[in-house]
Amino acid sequence: MIMILSCLAVLVPFGILNTHSNQLSIYLGQSAETSDFIVDCLTAWWRENQHNYLDLDEWVIDLDGGAATRSDRTQFIKRMVELSQAINLKIRLIYYPPYHSKYNPIERCWATLENYWNGAILDSVEAAAHWAANMTWKGIAPIVHLVETTYEKGIKVLSRELEQYQPQWQRSETLPKWDITIVPV
Repeated sequence: MIMILSCLAVLVPFGILNTHSNQLSIYLGQSAETSDFIVDCLTAWWRENQHNYLDLDEWVIDLDGGAATRSDRTQFIKRMVELSQAINLKIRLIYYPPYHSKYNPIERCWATLENYWNGAILDSVEAAAHWAANMTWKGIAPIVHLVETTYEKGIKVLSRELEQYQPQWQRSETLPKWDITIVPV
């Protein structure tokens, strides 16, 4: 979902839904949806919430097959392996196949947000952030973050550089495209 506020502003939303607590975190980027944007949002979320997960040994993330998070996206592979190593945590990526994203709970959050807006004029970043912060998901208001970093599109990691990340990027034998486990070294 990309929100165009005017010819001067575009917001790129990224959401993290904790399915145990139903706490929704919405990151509103003001640049582009890139692998770096996604991983920076995940990193920020972890820094803010890691104190709640002291006994966690694996972080499971449900994803769609979007361009920024595809399992063959070289910059995404690099950044996710670096994140796993930095937080010393196994990360498991579970991808929903095409046309199945409706089963991903975050998609229902976006539908709730769109219904809450109900045609409101989002004519500024502040207006969009205000509306997002005041909706509720299962009775809980989301935590909204504005991301002002400018992200470069089209970053690719060369094969020889990517080789060092491949041992930590382990594909499932039965579902190699849809189930990836990243193991920190």
